Amino acid sequence: MARSRKSPDKQGPVISTSGFEIKPVYGPEDLGDFDPARDLGEPGKPPYTRGLYPTMYRGRRWTMRQYAGFGDAAKTNRRFKYLLDHGQTGLSVAFDLPTQMGFDSTHAMASGEVGKVGVAIDTIEDMRVLFNEIPLETVSTSMTINSTASILLAMYLVVAEEQNVRWTEVSGTVQNDLLKEYIARGTYIYPIRPSLRITTDLFSFCKDHVPSWNTISISGYHIREAGSTAVQELAFTLANAREYVRAAVDRGLDVDSFAPRLSFFFNAHSNLFEEVAKFRAARRIWYRIMTEDFKVRDPNSARLRFHTQTAGSTLTAQQPVNNVVRTTVEALAAVLGGTQSLHTNGMDEALGLPTEEAARVALRTQQILAEESGVTDTVDPLAGSYYVESLTDQLETGARDYFEEIQRRGGMIACIETGWIQDEIHRAALKMQLEVERGERVVVGVNRYQIEDDDPAVFTVDPELEPQQKRRLEEVKSQRDSSGVKTALSALETAASGEENLIPLIVEAVRARTSVGEISDILRKVFGTFDRH
Repeated sequence: MARSRKSPDKQGPVISTSGFEIKPVYGPEDLGDFDPARDLGEPGKPPYTRGLYPTMYRGRRWTMRQYAGFGDAAKTNRRFKYLLDHGQTGLSVAFDLPTQMGFDSTHAMASGEVGKVGVAIDTIEDMRVLFNEIPLETVSTSMTINSTASILLAMYLVVAEEQNVRWTEVSGTVQNDLLKEYIARGTYIYPIRPSLRITTDLFSFCKDHVPSWNTISISGYHIREAGSTAVQELAFTLANAREYVRAAVDRGLDVDSFAPRLSFFFNAHSNLFEEVAKFRAARRIWYRIMTEDFKVRDPNSARLRFHTQTAGSTLTAQQPVNNVVRTTVEALAAVLGGTQSLHTNGMDEALGLPTEEAARVALRTQQILAEESGVTDTVDPLAGSYYVESLTDQLETGARDYFEEIQRRGGMIACIETGWIQDEIHRAALKMQLEVERGERVVVGVNRYQIEDDDPAVFTVDPELEPQQKRRLEEVKSQRDSSGVKTALSALETAASGEENLIPLIVEAVRARTSVGEISDILRKVFGTFDRH
């Protein structure tokens, strides 16, 4: 008979991923000068700690928005329809690296990467296929795209026109968050200040023409994936957000004309209570930043709306079915924390793009939480917990300490340019990795409870995709009006050299069937490229 293995007691202090010492028991004395009226409030009321809306999920469930994109537009369109047929309520598009970096599929830099980590989009023709038979007046679409965000949104709007959908009817989000690219992800093209110009051009354009579109999704997700702590994710994301608001105000935009359309994108890790507290602290901090620093008048300008994705970096290639449990815990944290939309990762994403089965299980995870668990029955069920309120306060204090240090070092852009932010994240990532390697932080199936795994089924991209995508692009270029392309690119270059809003010029270039790479090359010519060194 096999003997059970007793789980070891936790000896010595228990430290959270953000470095907080966790006490065995919490009580009123752990709340310090906590004032429920000031720090907690009611759901739907300032400072929004308890949620943005009075009834939260009793009134409306979060949007179930699975991230998908692979290969070419036709294959991804089929996956979108599959997910919508299985109950998904919003689309979220993953683009391949060449599209993210502003290279056509035929460019030498794109070789071997076409369609690998997302869908390849070269021209408006690809975007038409991507959203074929998907009603853009009813489906909300999120696009994880940054350096080329303005180009992909322009394509989306032209496709909407072709479906006889007015721009005022389309809804969704474009990530458009360049600062975090320099910090954590690396799909930047231009230097920081020209990138901020494009970001704020999009703010201005959408407030006038696409009022239901979220013009930015300020992302802590990739900061956390790079190895940050929860405190760093919170602090650096909100510091970036403050920089975007300041840049837009400096460009002459009234803060209340664009701030209601700002949105956020956070990571959900496995430390359940710390993650719930992080989301609650984020709303409270943002309310105070917007009301105290920017004196907003519209209440919607101070509401932090956010999408959540469960953590890719917590998924393991070993025993991948365990990732279903990890994702469930992380999704629960997002729901208890009051997210507005949620993506749950597939169990096999440590190995490759998710298979259909893995994507379906991930979606079912959200549906079970929504329909069976009871966590949606009441608003902010953890409010008043000595532990959760104490963690919320600690996370806010930790974030504000970072704000002060960033200010002391000359502001967020200066901290990015010198690499200080990146170094802070690298130190946190190294600390976590060493703890795992020493067995001080348990990862089930990796450094404890290992078994011999069978080889799971892994999604693969058709090797014929890249040459086929190249042929499609070459065909478009051979059939389009070359003089119209030249005129559109010349107008864009002139505008980029001055101060004109670039988005209308990009829309016209898209209509002329100009490619992502051609538009990006014009902006590279004017703005140059970013080099930290």
